[in-house]
Amino acid sequence: MKEIKLEKLIGKHVLTGVDLYNKEIKNMYDNDFEDAECISFVLDGITYTAIEDPNDAYRSSLDKIGISKHKIKNLFPPVRVLVRVRPDDVTEEFDALEFLNIANGKIILTVGTGNTGDYYPYFISEFIPENMYFV
Repeated sequence: MKEIKLEKLIGKHVLTGVDLYNKEIKNMYDNDFEDAECISFVLDGITYTAIEDPNDAYRSSLDKIGISKHKIKNLFPPVRVLVRVRPDDVTEEFDALEFLNIANGKIILTVGTGNTGDYYPYFISEFIPENMYFV
């Protein structure tokens, strides 16, 4: 997988597929395999995959995101989205992206790490298909 930075995805795109799944990833501390949450999505015809860090035990975070060869099973008609950095709020900080449906302004997808300024960060891979609006 060719890794990229989250910021590379900021801007207007067309979203056509999303898959949420788990994958066995090698843990660098003990060379054992652990179950890691993954989310793959198709933007402008390119498949990207975000993978949870399998090395962080009881905490969670985004390990990496990149262009992948994952075959998306959940394809749908094109949805125009605006990808932006998720803003921090009063209670927590984020290193994440939100994919907003341009037609209705609702969040369809969020990917990254939440609660980054705390001892217990968490991986975000949230897909809200009911917020999609097809034009």
